[in-house]
Amino acid sequence: MASNKIVVIDDSRVIRMRVKEMLPPGNFDVLEAKDGLEGLNLIRQERPNLIMLDFLLPKLSGWEVYQQIQQNAELQKIPLVVMSGRKEEVVEKIPEPFEYFEFIPKPFEQKDLIGAIKAAMVKSKLPRQGGATTAPVTPQAAAMATGASTTSSDLQALNGKIAAMQADIERLKQQMAQVMAVLARK
Repeated sequence: MASNKIVVIDDSRVIRMRVKEMLPPGNFDVLEAKDGLEGLNLIRQERPNLIMLDFLLPKLSGWEVYQQIQQNAELQKIPLVVMSGRKEEVVEKIPEPFEYFEFIPKPFEQKDLIGAIKAAMVKSKLPRQGGATTAPVTPQAAAMATGASTTSSDLQALNGKIAAMQADIERLKQQMAQVMAVLARK
């Protein structure tokens, strides 16, 4: 029996099969749902290790499934990858950056899918702030999401780069103010 359950919720049979084929070989039990209602029921019954969710679905939209997941402390711990060919519809409901799930645009390649799954696993472990989804992702979380090593020296290097970039921004602001002052005098 498979130890890792993955729920793939998409109204396209082709996408469900494609995701199944793209997963690395291993001990996976891929459960498929063709609409949001069926998918939400599967999530509640099976408590999967990963959810792949299309955003435009019949019966219950991906947005409604997402809201149900976010209202349940246990379900929101499950790594979530939202799939859509229309990112603007996702962003309309959930502004970027996406802190607690990973987004993957359709169509996608296997390497993109694997990267999205890894990033979703990292994001699912981030602490929740009152259920809100507007907290910024820390550089450390971003480094982990991209698969970068997160030793203390790596974090120090990242923080150093951020400080240098902030100093550059301040210098550019000062230069821009000087240019504007010269232009205002002419």
